[in-house]
Amino acid sequence: MYDDTCRFLAEHFSADFASWLLGKSVTLTELQPSELSLDPIRADALIFLESDDEILHLEFQTLPKKVIPFRVLDYRVRGYRRDPTKPMRQFVIYLKQTNSPLVYQTSFTMERTRHEFEVIRLWEQPASLFLQYPGLIPFAALGQSANVEETLRQASQRAEQVANPQTQANLIAASGILAGLQLEEDVIYRILRRDIMQESTVYQSILAEGEVKKQREIALNFLRDGLSVEAVARGTGLSVEEVQQLQQQLN
Repeated sequence: MYDDTCRFLAEHFSADFASWLLGKSVTLTELQPSELSLDPIRADALIFLESDDEILHLEFQTLPKKVIPFRVLDYRVRGYRRDPTKPMRQFVIYLKQTNSPLVYQTSFTMERTRHEFEVIRLWEQPASLFLQYPGLIPFAALGQSANVEETLRQASQRAEQVANPQTQANLIAASGILAGLQLEEDVIYRILRRDIMQESTVYQSILAEGEVKKQREIALNFLRDGLSVEAVARGTGLSVEEVQQLQQQLN
């Protein structure tokens, strides 16, 4: 849910992410994982955004994983294969504070190969930074602040200043979801209106995505048990093509 929320924000507020990470307001469009020969099923926690001059690769992580540095290198090589002339800025963004040394790892090294990338630990970023850009408001509660509840309240007030009602609802819902990494649910609903959150596009899309993930997990189990692609498709509601992708993933 947290990763999906971050993806939603990056897709819909790419200019704000560019201002934050690239230091300039540029027009970015989403680059589909399939264009980099990536299986979309594998790409839940990342997003690629592209301008005329460069590609911005964002990978959101709640907790660190040892495989991430190699994955970053893998994505960079795929981007180079697609367009050797276009540079790629890569950021791994950690959402939840941890003492793991992995969140300080900014390179992958293998024999004579070394690849570097950038890491952002949200808890080290001032919460006030995120309140400056509408699309970053939901990150405020994960930033550095003396009082998380008060910061969430400020984020809510800032979101309410957005003119478009649907955008406002999405920002409030995203703020509530991400605040779940820091605060108890009853505290969040005391600050944010539950009805606005549940009726928002981001909340509904995450619920729908959750159902699709369940279908995929069931399909993978069926495939492991030896069921045919056609039988798995009938039993899960997935298309034959989607099940074939899952089968390739297993192989």
